[in-house]
Amino acid sequence: MNITPGKLNTFLMFKLPSAWFCGVRVKSIDQNTCIVSVKHRWINQNPFKSMFWAVQGMAAELTTGALVTGYIRESGKKISMLVANNNATFTKKATGRITFVCNDGHLVKEAIKKSIETGEGQTVWMKSVGTNKDGVEVSTFNFEWTIKVKSK
Repeated sequence: MNITPGKLNTFLMFKLPSAWFCGVRVKSIDQNTCIVSVKHRWINQNPFKSMFWAVQGMAAELTTGALVTGYIRESGKKISMLVANNNATFTKKATGRITFVCNDGHLVKEAIKKSIETGEGQTVWMKSVGTNKDGVEVSTFNFEWTIKVKSK
């Protein structure tokens, strides 16, 4: 996978400026895992003095989407990607630095492989868990990605 945190963070600045201004940053990415963090600040808070749910969602989606993008690039094929569904659970007030981790790269790899082999669209559910600095879970997001090889 030739995607790096630096490349992804530069992409955020130019193509997803709202995420970048809110402090969403990729910390690491490899074949199976992507880690993104965001710190609770004035610009990304809600009226209850915790991180706005949508900012958490941007960080969580990035952990999954970066893995999808990496495997699409690695395949060398033109493949479309789109979030079809998502859901989230919030279990604790999000303050301080929140780190989101997705460990579902292997699921994307298999779905892309199957889509290339069959020519049919595939869906894959990916989970991203957000924890605070003490390792306490604050939110969990699930994203259903649809992928399909584009016809020539």
